[in-house]
Amino acid sequence: MEKEMFCFQCEQTAGCTGCTGGRGVCGKTSGTANLQDELTGALIGLAHVADTNPPTDSTHQVVIEGLFTTLTNVNFNDETIRQQIEAVHREKAALAPGCCACASPCGRSDDYDMQQIWNAGEDVRSLKSLLLFGMKGMAAYAYHARVLGYSDDKVNRFFYEGLFALGEDWGMDQLLPLVMKLGEVNLSCMALLDRANTETYGNPAPVTVPLTVEKGPFIVVSGHDLRDLQLLLQQTEGTGVNVYTHGEMLPAHAYPELKKYAHLKGNFGTAWQNQQKEFDNLPAPILFTTNCLMPPKASYQDRVFTTEVVSFPGLTHIGEDKDFTPLIEKAKALGGYAQEHPMTGLNGGTTVTTGFGHHAVLSVAEPVINAIKSGDLSHIFLVGGCDGARPGRNYYTEFVRQTPKDTAVLTLACGKFRFNDMDLGTVGGLPRLMDMGQCNDAYSAIKVAVALADAFGCGVNDLPLTLVLSWYEQKAVCILLTLLHLGLTNIYLGPTLPAFLSPHVLAYLVEHFHIHPISTPEQDLQAILHKA
Repeated sequence: MEKEMFCFQCEQTAGCTGCTGGRGVCGKTSGTANLQDELTGALIGLAHVADTNPPTDSTHQVVIEGLFTTLTNVNFNDETIRQQIEAVHREKAALAPGCCACASPCGRSDDYDMQQIWNAGEDVRSLKSLLLFGMKGMAAYAYHARVLGYSDDKVNRFFYEGLFALGEDWGMDQLLPLVMKLGEVNLSCMALLDRANTETYGNPAPVTVPLTVEKGPFIVVSGHDLRDLQLLLQQTEGTGVNVYTHGEMLPAHAYPELKKYAHLKGNFGTAWQNQQKEFDNLPAPILFTTNCLMPPKASYQDRVFTTEVVSFPGLTHIGEDKDFTPLIEKAKALGGYAQEHPMTGLNGGTTVTTGFGHHAVLSVAEPVINAIKSGDLSHIFLVGGCDGARPGRNYYTEFVRQTPKDTAVLTLACGKFRFNDMDLGTVGGLPRLMDMGQCNDAYSAIKVAVALADAFGCGVNDLPLTLVLSWYEQKAVCILLTLLHLGLTNIYLGPTLPAFLSPHVLAYLVEHFHIHPISTPEQDLQAILHKA
């Protein structure tokens, strides 16, 4: 049977091998998937032009937007993807006007056929996929930093280097070092976004966030873009419309410059994959600023708004002018709940906490160090990453629930919604469960780990620290590559291993970094703590 599409970039890919039919598991059609491949191929052609023609800031914008557009659950709209492809072609013509009129075309700047990657030998395909998907994730972080006015030449240059390599007939020996370099560059990109967020909105501070929705009109904001949230808060101030975060936007409550708005009331719902149930007949509009958007159900499609690169056919899109008036008017028309609307997390909790970024944790580094030295704190787990709908993700809930009382759990990204409403008590005077923020705040975890290693005069791998990660989309790929670049070993990864890892590439990662697929919470905890 002929494939209508090929996509295996997310954890839920069909059969753990790839989506090939008329529609992917994420909901995008085969036509949309093929257009995303066309867009990627155009970006590879642009990178070849940029190899001999210095790219401009406009080129950087086109490349970062283009890669971000192809991230899972961002853009389902064929028309806007075509517009992105046209923008790439215009940028290519601006960089090298002579190419279009050349009488003897060399073909080097042509749009690349992505089938050459999908049909390549499995090891080359695996490494090129790691490179491409990692760049997509890094592009999301670069995009968020860019809208706040922050950019990094090292990060920008790597996009061209990586895209150029995708179009070349390179073998494993050439591709593997570039994949590992991506981990190094993404560390710089996460540091850039951390600086952009903290210099703009202040250092996050621990805060308790209610899950109950107050009566009256409100707006739910999902995604990762703090600037969009800030602009919405400014425009809704004094209107009687409250604002609630959703999913990865939860950590916004910890930033002083966002928390100061009294009508930023709390967090609505849980992780992204539950939105079709939680938004069903919701008496309020929802704004998607980034992934993860799922195809909306008819019961709430009329109240879903998108902005930035997020797009879905038939939904109202807020443009570059960032006039949220349609959203605000929709909130007033829907009216919200007539009475206070109690909600809970997945484990029955009515509040969650966040704001334990590197600044907050390192401000109490001495008690942490003393607790480790005294034995009061025997082990630290970082349990985080992307959530998803595949059965088996309750592993992370049970893992955290079963961690010993003399251990601490750091968490980040949307995977935390599996357990972030649990009350685990305290250890060494600190909460046992500490949410460090969004997925990009893996940078906070890295800073804390390095600081602890310095304090103990040892390597990070010698600390009583274990990473237990869940993955779903491409940002998890670039974070994993950063952790490997830093030399971290014995990472537990699940709920399944990526379909794009060939047996040889997986064997390399296991041999050099001792990556473990998760098994059961009981077995993994025993192995970790016995070894410790």
